[in-house]
Amino acid sequence: MELFDHLSLGFGVAFTFQNLIYAFVGCLLGTLIGVLPGIGPLATIAMLLPATYGLPPVAALIMLAGIYYGAQYGGSTTAILVNLPGESSSVVTVIDGYQMARKGRAGPALAAAGLGSFFAGCVGTLILAAFAPPLTEIALKFGPAEYFALMVVGLIGAVVLASGSLLKALAMIVLGLLLGLVGTDVNSGVARFSFDIPELTDGISFLAIAMGVFGYGEIISNLSRPDEHREVFTGDVHGIMPTAADFKRMLPAVLRGTALGSVLGILPGGGALLSSFTAYTIEKKTKLHPGEVPFGQGNIRGVAAPEAANNAGAQTSFIPLLTLGIPPNAVMALMVGAMTIHNIQPGPQVMTSNPELFWGLIASMWIGNAMLIILNLPLIGIWIKLLTVPYKWLFPAIVLFCAVGVYSTNNNVFDIWMVALFGLIGYIFIKLGCEPAPLLLGLILGPMMEEYLRRALLISRGDWSVFVTRPLSASLLAIAALLLVVVLMPSIKKKREEAFVED
Repeated sequence: MELFDHLSLGFGVAFTFQNLIYAFVGCLLGTLIGVLPGIGPLATIAMLLPATYGLPPVAALIMLAGIYYGAQYGGSTTAILVNLPGESSSVVTVIDGYQMARKGRAGPALAAAGLGSFFAGCVGTLILAAFAPPLTEIALKFGPAEYFALMVVGLIGAVVLASGSLLKALAMIVLGLLLGLVGTDVNSGVARFSFDIPELTDGISFLAIAMGVFGYGEIISNLSRPDEHREVFTGDVHGIMPTAADFKRMLPAVLRGTALGSVLGILPGGGALLSSFTAYTIEKKTKLHPGEVPFGQGNIRGVAAPEAANNAGAQTSFIPLLTLGIPPNAVMALMVGAMTIHNIQPGPQVMTSNPELFWGLIASMWIGNAMLIILNLPLIGIWIKLLTVPYKWLFPAIVLFCAVGVYSTNNNVFDIWMVALFGLIGYIFIKLGCEPAPLLLGLILGPMMEEYLRRALLISRGDWSVFVTRPLSASLLAIAALLLVVVLMPSIKKKREEAFVED
C-alpha cells in the first residue's frame, strides 16, 4: 500500500504541465542524439547541464533522465539502418539488425527494437519503484570499505560476463583502471602520469575514449572493408510491423532480455552496455526454432533481446544512484553533477528529504516510455529513407558529429586529438578481438575505487583488515572471489569460451 501512496505522489508531481513538457523535450532530444552516431547522451547531458541551472530540480532531472533512456531507443536506429551503433549499448544490435535491413526488413527490426524497449523500460521502472526503498535501508549501512568491495564485485562481474578471452577482458579492465589514474591526485593535489601536458591534469576524458573506441574505431574498421560491405542497402522495404511469427519469437527473447537488463543495470559499471552484450550471447545459445533465420543473418531475436536488455538496464541503473549515491556509469555520474548543482546530495537521504523529486522522477519514466513509443513508431518510415544514403556520404558526417560532440563538452581541441588517437586504438582492439566495454568500466570505476580505498584506510588508520572485519564488505569481497574462482575452473572456463565463440 505504501508503494501505491508513493507512486500517486510521484504521478501527481510528474503530471504537471511543466514536467510533462520537460519529459517530452528529454525524450525527443534523446531519440535524436541516439540516432546521430557519436554524440550520445553523455555529450548531450554535459552540454545541457548549464541550461538546467534556472530550472526547478525535478524538471531538470526529468529532462536529463529522458535524454538518457531516449538515447537507448534512438541508438538502435543507426545500428539497424547504417550498420553503425548510435550508442555503445547498441553495438550488438548491429549484428542482426543491419542484416534484417539488407533483406528489406528494416521496419520489423525497428518495431521490434521499439516495442522491446518500451516493455523493458516499463518493467525496469516498476523494479526501480519496488526495490529502491529496501535498498535505501541497506545503503545506510554502507561505508567506504563497503563501496570499495561493491565496485570490486562490479569489475569482476564485468570480466566474467565479457565476451571472448578471459585474459583479454582482464587486460582491458586493468588498462581502464590505469587510464583512470591519469590526472590530479585528490589527496595530495599532485599531477600523476600527465607527462607535463596541461590538458591531462584533469584526467583523460571518458567521452574522448568512448567516442574514439566505439565511434571512430568502428568507422576505420568499416572503411577497411571492401565497398560492397559498407554500402547501405538500397533494395525494397516490405512491411513495417513484425509478423505474428516474429512476435511469437520476440516475446520470450524480450522477457529474457528484460530480466537480465534489470539485474545487470544495478551493478556498478553494468547498466545498458553490459546488459545488451550478455542478452545477445544468451539468445545466440538458445535453440533456433524450425525455419528461424540463423543469428548473424537477420534473426529478430538478436534485435529484440539486446534492445530490451539495454533499456531495462538504463532504468535500473538509477537504483544505485538514487539509493546508494554511487553512479554505476558515466551518464549517472553526470546526473550526480546535476543533483549537486541543485544542492541535492545523492544517496539514501534523497527519498526521505526530497520525496517529490525521488518519486516524481520514477513516475516520469513511465510517462517518458509511453512518449517514446508514440514518438518512435510513426518515425519508422522516415528512418527507413536513410537506407538510400551511401556510406561514403554518411561517414564524414559521423566523424563531424563525433568531433563537435567532444569539442562542445570542454571547448578544447586536445579532446578531438584524443578521440582520433583512441579511434586508432579502437581499430586495433577490433583487429585483436578485444571487447572495449570492460575498459570503459575500469575507467569509470577506477578513480572512485581509489577514493573509497584511501578513505577506508584513512578511517582505519592504515589497517587493511577493515575490508574483511566489516560483515557487508567481507560478504561482497567473498562474492567477488567466488565469481573469479568459478570462472577460472577448467570446466566452466571451457563452457564459457564455447558460449562466447562467434558462429
